Amino acid sequence: MVAMILVTGATGTIGSEVVRQLVARGEKVRALTRDPERAELPPGVEAARGHHRDVGSVAAAMAGVDCAFLVGVFGPEDRESDRGMAEAARAAGVRRIVKLSAIMAGDPRTGLGGIAHGRGEEAVRESGLEWVILRPSVFASNTLSWAEALRSGEPVPNMLGSGRQGVVDPRDVAEIAVAALVGPGHVGRTYTLTGPETLSPQDQAAALAEVLGGPVELRDLTPSQTRELLVASGWSEESAEGMLRSVRFVAEGGNAVVTGDVEEVLGRPARTYRQWAEDHKEAFGGG
Repeated sequence: MVAMILVTGATGTIGSEVVRQLVARGEKVRALTRDPERAELPPGVEAARGHHRDVGSVAAAMAGVDCAFLVGVFGPEDRESDRGMAEAARAAGVRRIVKLSAIMAGDPRTGLGGIAHGRGEEAVRESGLEWVILRPSVFASNTLSWAEALRSGEPVPNMLGSGRQGVVDPRDVAEIAVAALVGPGHVGRTYTLTGPETLSPQDQAAALAEVLGGPVELRDLTPSQTRELLVASGWSEESAEGMLRSVRFVAEGGNAVVTGDVEEVLGRPARTYRQWAEDHKEAFGGG
């Protein structure tokens, strides 16, 4: 009998790719999503209505599950989401949990999200279950937020200065999540997942410009401008302040980290940002 794997955050950047890759392997997948009717899931995936903050829905989704992929921190309000999911997993008899965390999790310099991920990691390690923790750096796909400005011919707002980061392809993160869910040799490991090089926003803009065959201009923001932009887009004052702390950490070089964990797990080099851009240029209006 094929074991059931639960994927939370199943329609998000990483979760949707984890679902796709698991299905391609022939695994039995249950996807936790707030709106199953609108979720675009591959054929054969069992949709479970719920949300990581709704303990009852998580507990129901965990029934009969062997392994679970946990995506539960999206902001300061999610400080205890991972603990609730880990407890539900243990109560349901789940064998293994794979936690999507973040690079530098637990470091107070990274802001409220990093602190919340640190608490989530503690909950996973204390669960009594088999566990694997994934700490990805910034996703290459974050630059999809540039697309609207580029289509309008406007400079892209840049809040990170020239801070360098080990930009990672979400497909690599998802592939490692799948390996951790179904394969041996990963239990008790914490993987820090980066691309093969550190890149500044200017480096990413230059690479994307080459791929698109046109200019990609940046407009540097001051901290006050960044706060105004975040609040105007719906962030709470608390969340905006936490993000400013994270922005300052990156801008000062705190996230200029490259590891070999992707290559160790996958047996090949991590994808570059340029590879990601080539594969997604249509999203920016490129041919």
